[in-house]
Amino acid sequence: MGKFEIKKDKSEQYRFNLKAGNGQVILSSEAYKAKSSCENGIESVRTNSQDNSKYERLTAKDNSPYFNLKATNGQIIGTSEMYSSTDAMENGIASVKNNAPDASVKDNS
Repeated sequence: MGKFEIKKDKSEQYRFNLKAGNGQVILSSEAYKAKSSCENGIESVRTNSQDNSKYERLTAKDNSPYFNLKATNGQIIGTSEMYSSTDAMENGIASVKNNAPDASVKDNS
C-alpha cells in the first residue's frame, strides 16, 4: 500500500512524496509555505489521480519521459521522476492511480 510522506525542505517549506508500496517515490509535490496547503495538495492528488486527462505526459531535454499531475485549475500538484521509456512512465501513472486514493499520510516535518 502506498503512502504520502510530508517533509520540510532546506528552505523550511513543506513538500510531499507519494511512495508506492515498495518505497519508491512515484510523485513529488511543489513547495508549500503552509503545512495545511501541503495537506490540501495531498487531497488534490487523491481527487485528481483517477482522471487520465489530468496527467500531462512530457519529455525532458534528454528525451526521458515524465509526467505532471494537474489539478482542475491546471496547477501542477505533482511531478514524476524521469523514466527510461514511455511504457515505464505509463506504469508510473498506473501506480499513482492505484496508490493515491487509499495512501496513508506520514508526517515527517
